[in-house]
Amino acid sequence: MPDSEQRTPSAPSAPQPTPPTSPTPSVPSARSEASVPSPRHPTHSVDRAFLSLERRRPDVRWDAGGIAYLSGPPPSLAGLRAYVGFRLGELPLLTSRVTGGRRSRWQPDADFAVDRHVHEVVADGPAGWDPALDTALNAPFAPGAYWGVWLVHGHEPDAYAVCYRFHHACQDGAAAAMTFRALLSGGEPSARPVPGRSRLSGAPRRVGAAVGLAARFLAGSLAVRGHRPDAAFTPSGERRLWRGRVPSDTLRRIGAGRGGGSAHDVHLAALAGALSVWSARSGVPLPRVTAVLPVDARRADEEQTWGNRCFALPFELPVRTVREHPGGPRNTQEPLRRLDHVMATTRKLRGEIWRQAIQDLVRFMPDAPTEWYLRRMLSPRVTNVMATSMPLADQGSLGGSQVTGTALLPLLVPGHLFAVGLSFFGDWAEVSFLADRALPLGESLPLLWEQAVGELAESTTPV
Repeated sequence: MPDSEQRTPSAPSAPQPTPPTSPTPSVPSARSEASVPSPRHPTHSVDRAFLSLERRRPDVRWDAGGIAYLSGPPPSLAGLRAYVGFRLGELPLLTSRVTGGRRSRWQPDADFAVDRHVHEVVADGPAGWDPALDTALNAPFAPGAYWGVWLVHGHEPDAYAVCYRFHHACQDGAAAAMTFRALLSGGEPSARPVPGRSRLSGAPRRVGAAVGLAARFLAGSLAVRGHRPDAAFTPSGERRLWRGRVPSDTLRRIGAGRGGGSAHDVHLAALAGALSVWSARSGVPLPRVTAVLPVDARRADEEQTWGNRCFALPFELPVRTVREHPGGPRNTQEPLRRLDHVMATTRKLRGEIWRQAIQDLVRFMPDAPTEWYLRRMLSPRVTNVMATSMPLADQGSLGGSQVTGTALLPLLVPGHLFAVGLSFFGDWAEVSFLADRALPLGESLPLLWEQAVGELAESTTPV
């Protein structure tokens, strides 16, 4: 999301029960009746679009999520189930289901059971850590479930991970970040920017801006209608995750030093630099790299916990494949040109007029155009990379264990090279690349991104 450079403000954490390590009875539903909303909550057009996409393409994984890495002894599976059940009172969406047809709504699920949603993967020693994480990344949801949590441990006694995945009809990134904070850091509010409350006096201008914005992105999607990208590799069907990190202040300092750029601008410029090198090394040609950027479009009075209020924007990355010359002089201007290109494109997205127009499109667009637009934006004929980012929290914990790192798991659709997520947690900006395991040199992408950030830092340092 283009505004991910804003940090989540810290807040006092609510008291948290320590997950018991001894076996406890299974918890079918730990919600208090007072916490369950009595009125049904209507689904949004974006929710319905993702549900329709799943019906059209049941072979595609329509899920996203994230991983929290923790230090300390892992809880037992029964203990984690009890802990999650306790926290679900703050997240009524997760104990609800979609009912109805054209006027579908979320309503409390009378058959909800924590056991169907919280699972365990035990690594076979240190060497089994990666296969255990792969299992959590690729495991199917239980029948009828929209989300799942996997406790991954066994590689060492004082470290483990918690993987949370959700169907995209259930949540978008902003709502998922709220879930992260509710489960692992006390549920402090996010720093997501939202437009001010609507003013009727500005309605004609807003309508014009929304129509103009829709026409702009419609034209961008139609321009490549006949484009059939060549397959860069033969997919295996198994997803892999690769991670990197830099201090978040580094991204902010680079952006500020280039005339008010954001940390997200720097991230996208570094991504373009990393892809330029990756293409040359892997032999995968990149004549065009267009990322789809999810943007949170909630109104100021909309809940963050229910469903989707996101919009997808196409963004062409300034990738220019060049041959590497080890030991030769480095072009210090190329990283800056990438950053300037990104900043010039995102400047309007950060403005109030475009933000309001995006919000209005998401609010008023009917079901059929919404689904058509999402299909176009996710098609490899239009975009070939998913790029998202999210401020998570200043800290997190689970009982006596502290969160030491995070990784976003963006939506990965067939035909895309990969999905990249940037999470801001504590003092770190953590990049995660989710891709099919057959992607050539996919494991090199995080290091290339870190190196591209370093080049930008050197190029913007005053002499």
